Amino acid sequence: MSFPAKQTRYIGVFAILLGILVSIPRSESCAQSFATSQRKSRSDEDLRALAEKLAHKFIIVDGHVDLPYRLRVKNFKFVREFIGIPIEAPDGDFDYVRAKKGGLSAPFMSIYTPSDYQKKGGARKYADSLIDLVMGIPQNYPDKYALAASPAEIERNFKRGLISLPLGMENGAPIENDIKNVAYFHKRGVRYITLTHATDNLICDASYDTTHTWNGLSPFGAEVVREMNRVGIMVDVSHVSDSAFYQVLRVTKAPVIASHSSCRRFTPSFLRNMSDDMIRALAKNGGVIHINFSTYFLDDAKRKAMEEHGAALGKILKEKGLKEGDAAAKAVIAEYEKNNPLVFSDVEEVVNHIDHVKNLVGVDYVGFGSDFDGVGNSLPTGLKDVSQYPNLIYALLKRGYSEEDIAKICFKNTFRVWRAVERVARK
Repeated sequence: MSFPAKQTRYIGVFAILLGILVSIPRSESCAQSFATSQRKSRSDEDLRALAEKLAHKFIIVDGHVDLPYRLRVKNFKFVREFIGIPIEAPDGDFDYVRAKKGGLSAPFMSIYTPSDYQKKGGARKYADSLIDLVMGIPQNYPDKYALAASPAEIERNFKRGLISLPLGMENGAPIENDIKNVAYFHKRGVRYITLTHATDNLICDASYDTTHTWNGLSPFGAEVVREMNRVGIMVDVSHVSDSAFYQVLRVTKAPVIASHSSCRRFTPSFLRNMSDDMIRALAKNGGVIHINFSTYFLDDAKRKAMEEHGAALGKILKEKGLKEGDAAAKAVIAEYEKNNPLVFSDVEEVVNHIDHVKNLVGVDYVGFGSDFDGVGNSLPTGLKDVSQYPNLIYALLKRGYSEEDIAKICFKNTFRVWRAVERVARK
């Protein structure tokens, strides 16, 4: 069948337009490919310089830093012999100097209550002592630190060059058996609560425990989740059992977070991490998983090797009548580790976990949850303390992550959840 010349011209134009329209779905990937090729064409030196720039351009939120417990263990007081610890210290993973070097803007201070307080009592009092300790930091260093109870406060502090100290409570044991304590801790500045820790508590079962006290979330725990929604505290599902996780999602009216968990895909035998199905459910809920940096969370083989290393060292110390914290134990530990060096994960393995979340559900559902000062000598090469976030951003850039992607991972995803929780509380 033939067409008149004029119709043929129209058909030709239509074909061109159709070709353009067909190509539109590919335009985004083409743009991404172009951006990736542009990054690949940059020198390694240029990428490192960009990573350094972005680490200080963007707010960096870390979902979990255990400085308060570290200070408590050291019997920290704001007196001459201890006053340097939050500013510059030879040990630990966090201090002001290293945080500024790495660009860390808002580390959630973990108000961690050990599980034994659930049985012996005094959990609320203990948590209050850690909150008081954190509050003393900006009181003593107002030119360096500030408290923060909202994304808006973090943004204001960031513009002033201050490191924000938002509060996250690790282990809901301080709520004890009084639902009014949820509002009490919100008033004290706590903005997320990890429902449990190493063992089952009054709220829910723990991933590390095997007793399955509640087969998930307790009736009181469901009440706690609803009250957290009401007052504006983010529900943190790190440390909870799988059953408790899914039951929390059925109860909550707001997105939830995992403040310091990684992907079970790389650690099939480590239930503390989140399975692919859990990550999908978390994303459907609108939440965020904050990747834990510890080697234990990143690689199964290395975790098992570390556990065997620790067991062997513990046996030697026990035979010598020593405890790990004893002064005399230091030489024994140093000698053992010299002859039996640990094998650590590296920064690329942290990015493997971020990649996995991004490929599974998208870049909108992942953040940082280092567990600095909480995981001992298990941090990966290239991420040994808070000064090294630029190494992580550099690794993301090498993988082709855009600046907007990195901004989301650094803070935007967490802020989105936090603001959603605030909105639910205002209803």
